[in-house]
Formats: sequence, C-alpha cells, structure tokens
Amino acid sequence: MITLTTDNYEEQVLKSDKPVLVEFWAEWCGPCRMLGPVLEQIEAEHGLTIGKLDTDANPEIMARYGVMAVPTMLLFENGEPVKQIVGAKPKRLLVSELGLS
Repeated sequence: MITLTTDNYEEQVLKSDKPVLVEFWAEWCGPCRMLGPVLEQIEAEHGLTIGKLDTDANPEIMARYGVMAVPTMLLFENGEPVKQIVGAKPKRLLVSELGLS
C-alpha cells in the first residue's frame, strides 16, 4: 500500500492511469487498524492500487472530498472519485462493493 501525503497525492491518485482506492484513516481509529490487513489482502489478490491517507496529517485532502468519518474509502478512476465506502466492512463486502468479485 502507498502512504499518501499532500506532496504525493496528485501524482499517485489524480494522475494514475489505474484505479486507486484511497483509505482515509487515523492512528487512533480502531476500525481503521482492523481494516488495514483486509485492504492488504484485497490489494494482493486483485491487483488494486491502494493508498492510505492519514487524515490527521492531511486534513485539507479530507476536507476536499467532504470526508466526515474514518475509515472512509474513495475509489478513484481517471482522477475522479467514483465510489465511496464509509466504515470498516468484511472483505467479501468490500470486494463486492468495489466490483472486484
């Protein structure tokens, strides 16, 4: 998984020629910590590029997309958000909601 920051966000997400799933998370968020290994499995099994964005360190990006809770995941295609998933979910539901099954 890619660690996203204000410095690399545009290059890694907005200019990517492949879909990118951005997880908005925070160190203090228990569900975020549970979601991490699930996202690593999805990335390995489905080849989806996944980036983690620490909302405490990068609040301006969180605000840009109106993210109000963590964890929130936004799927970007061609630099635009096309799907939003709020909250930690089991792997099978995430795979289904992302259209990877």
